[in-house]
Amino acid sequence: MTSSPLAVVTGASSGIGRAIAGCLAAEGHDLVLVARGADALAAAADELTDPAGRRPDVLAADLATSAGVAAVEALIATRRPDVVVNSAGAGWRGPFGSQTAEGLDELLALDVVALAQLSRAAFCMMTERGSGSLLNISSTASFVPGPTVAAYHAAKAFVTSLTEALHVEASGTGVRVTALCPGITPTRFQARAGTEHGHLPGFLTTTADRVAREGLAALRRNDALCVPGTANKAIAVLAKVAPRALVRRVAGTFIAKV
Repeated sequence: MTSSPLAVVTGASSGIGRAIAGCLAAEGHDLVLVARGADALAAAADELTDPAGRRPDVLAADLATSAGVAAVEALIATRRPDVVVNSAGAGWRGPFGSQTAEGLDELLALDVVALAQLSRAAFCMMTERGSGSLLNISSTASFVPGPTVAAYHAAKAFVTSLTEALHVEASGTGVRVTALCPGITPTRFQARAGTEHGHLPGFLTTTADRVAREGLAALRRNDALCVPGTANKAIAVLAKVAPRALVRRVAGTFIAKV
């Protein structure tokens, strides 16, 4: 009997990570769900258990810590998954000078260091094997500076740049690498980050389910970038062609209003 492909998804207990895990389960993947909270992980695994009783495995790991990252690196090395999705992340809103040093360390540890280390672990294993798929969750925030969300936007710029570089390095190896760059996607992430977007018109937001579907489709095509939603695609294009002074001014105005 041929075994099912295995996918490891971080940040899998809620939001975009949870939606991606659901799509992968529906496609027949075995799953390992990774997140910080054991109770939320167990609830997600219960929801994704299929009628035959096949239940995802779970790993509770705080990826803002070196021990948490090491645990997932070991998982990747031993189980050699076909798909790795780096969806765990953190945000924070407020003047940069008012963010605590500890809070900044945690944001960068999770959004930059953990993602880079797990990307490296997956990329090395997959290129050696000659197959695999790596999906890193970035954001349209990566295309513009973010006054009052400065560290988050800068971290996502790192994610997009790193993932695009790995996409090129993977050429000819049989490994697919995609950066998924959603725009505003209402999830619990916004509440934790101190931002809420319920007042925005629908065309400026995307659902987690849509983001998951489009991201996985782009990964199958081996697209370097996936930006779900027409408005978000326009933002990405304008950020590249408009004068940087205008991009900074418009970004600051928009962020202040949302």
